[in-house]
Amino acid sequence: MPRLILGTRNEKKRRELESLLAIDSLELSTLTPFPHAPSIDETGTTFVENSTLKATILARSLGEWVLGEDSGLCVDAIGGDPGIFSARYAGIPSDDERNNDKLLDELINVRDDCRQAHYVCTAVLANPIGSVVAVAQGVCHGVITRERRGNGGFGYDPLFLCESEQKTFGELPIEFKQKVSHRAQAARLLRPKILRILASGFWK
Repeated sequence: MPRLILGTRNEKKRRELESLLAIDSLELSTLTPFPHAPSIDETGTTFVENSTLKATILARSLGEWVLGEDSGLCVDAIGGDPGIFSARYAGIPSDDERNNDKLLDELINVRDDCRQAHYVCTAVLANPIGSVVAVAQGVCHGVITRERRGNGGFGYDPLFLCESEQKTFGELPIEFKQKVSHRAQAARLLRPKILRILASGFWK
């Protein structure tokens, strides 16, 4: 079966993308079976640059099709931060609770009508020689609340309010999030591109 390697060791992300892409004829794997896969320094200044670094370097190293993905939260009132630094906003090691605390502190004096934000997910597909063959990006708009709401999701989900539902991603069921999230949108754009490559016979 054709295989796609995800540029992550996060099994939750693998399961989420497997559900979103919904391609039964394609096996999705994390980097876990590849202990010698290089660690990628995210030195890019944009989500696209970081996704491309992951996809191309890992593809060349492993000789496999690789999907590199980078995502984060951009808040208008603080100049688009945390942006590409979303996972390590409060420092290393990455910690969701500390990241959320820092964001709330940064926005403590920002009015309710000025707390707009958006999630971004960029996915880059590279072939086994490291050439980029597809790029997809999804964006999901919302508002940052003043306190955590809900225990679902991860990252900034308990603070990210979906205005149409008046609930945060931490409160909404996973089925709803998988329809509207930034990662869901990117996957929907990427899916037909992957299917075309599979149908062409170039994916070996």
